[in-house]
Amino acid sequence: MSAPAPSSPVVVDAEPLPRQEEVLTDEALAFVAELHRRFTPRRAGLLARRAERRAEIARTSTLDFLPETAAIRADDSWKVAPSPAALNDRRVEITGPTDRKMTINALNSGAKIWLADFEDASAPTWENVVTGQLNLIDAYTRAIDFTDPGSGKSYALKPNEELATVVMRPRGWHLNERHLLVDGEQVPGAFVDFGLYFFHNAQRLLDLGKGPYFYLPKTESHLEARLWNDVFVFAQDYVGIPQGTVRATVLIETITAAYEMEEILYELRDHASGLNAGRWDYLFSIVKNFRDGGPRFVLPDRNAVTMTAPFMRAYTELLVRTCHKRGAHAIGGMAAFIPSRRDEAVNKVAFEKVKADKDREAGDGFDGSWVAHPDLVPIALASFDAVLGEKPNQKDRLREDVDVKAADLIAVDSLHARPTYPGLVNAVQVGIRYIEAWLRGLGAVAIFNLMEDAATAEISRSQIWQWINADVEFENGEKATPELARRIAAEELENIRAEIGADAFAAGHWQQAHDLLLEVALDADYADFLTLPAYEQLRG
Repeated sequence: MSAPAPSSPVVVDAEPLPRQEEVLTDEALAFVAELHRRFTPRRAGLLARRAERRAEIARTSTLDFLPETAAIRADDSWKVAPSPAALNDRRVEITGPTDRKMTINALNSGAKIWLADFEDASAPTWENVVTGQLNLIDAYTRAIDFTDPGSGKSYALKPNEELATVVMRPRGWHLNERHLLVDGEQVPGAFVDFGLYFFHNAQRLLDLGKGPYFYLPKTESHLEARLWNDVFVFAQDYVGIPQGTVRATVLIETITAAYEMEEILYELRDHASGLNAGRWDYLFSIVKNFRDGGPRFVLPDRNAVTMTAPFMRAYTELLVRTCHKRGAHAIGGMAAFIPSRRDEAVNKVAFEKVKADKDREAGDGFDGSWVAHPDLVPIALASFDAVLGEKPNQKDRLREDVDVKAADLIAVDSLHARPTYPGLVNAVQVGIRYIEAWLRGLGAVAIFNLMEDAATAEISRSQIWQWINADVEFENGEKATPELARRIAAEELENIRAEIGADAFAAGHWQQAHDLLLEVALDADYADFLTLPAYEQLRG
């Protein structure tokens, strides 16, 4: 159907960008405005419900499967909709932001899927929001190329049949877009990202034999999944495409969602594609929700919490069983290593770890997994090829041997590791270096040979907060205190200045990043998301 004219002004409060008129059409903005008016009040109620649930966890220090939805879990008759052909084989997925070079490289990478990210791997400057949409439109119309101004190297798309299928990730429910106002209110970033992408590309993707596919981040309950499902139903009618065309994969990256996996699939069953195990945000969510739960919820260094930790294994095995019981894809976690161009010894060790991780996932029944760099695609592909062979997935592996109890998912003290002083130093280092890049508009940043995004910054600052508030004592005898964190942060600033030089240091946002990290790591009033105060300081 044709889009109606807005009944009141949609205000774009930003400096004009080149070609923005191709994205910010009157018709597309009218669609976004309609999403806002219909669904933002429900979104506000769900955000309030998050706070209520967090208060209940603070009071009880426990979680359980929901008694009110037991009938859904017990009913073996329902399944999610059959997978479309373009999403049936997801054995390797590459993730990354939607800048022009990444768009071409990810589509060309040999991965089956590209998670085109407007969320944790993208700092939400208005330029990133609008040009990311343009890059995807250009990719679908094969009007995209790129020449690196530094190297002179040119990039162009391979033939369509060799390109990855795009699964786009909009921002989470908690973030607003300050540059787009409807009826004087900021529109949720999720509706801006989803709305512009869906309006411009839904029919175009169908014409290419694919469809509008989405990753849904930061979901905390089946009621939030229900809201997305209602958005999909409305959107498909609005542009006149068949119901069930949309497919959504939900990231199970919050501890509360881990107790509602079946219910989340049920709410989205006509549009569901699968679930994904998102490691860093999941750990961040455990710290956030159980931060007053005492010593048994204190996590060790983030790199010591591998996917073989008992409570992480319970989470991933429950995810595989749940997905396959309901006919959905189970997608594994991120291999974040960034190969070094100078140190082959580092690469050899890291590649072996990546292979072991992907071998484990394929052996556990996952249907695919994530990588952050094109060089890791062949490694992950080999792990899944060895298990899948010619099969597109292993949804027939029902994993009925898995029996996860509610307590297993929060048995953090089953991991016999302790926070360390080097772990605190690393959390400060990653936090400052990531936030500085984010304030410059970069959401995916290589730090110490790992691709870091907002999720890793969240776990870094959350661990600093948790260790200080739990009075952790490190192996060197020092106690976690605000003063110690400030001392390490000051030392890191000086180290960075020496590393990059005074001029580059002065040109960056290093002091600002330092101050923001300490604010969200030390304030008694724990910020729900680092990106909320950071967005207030983000220019552009």
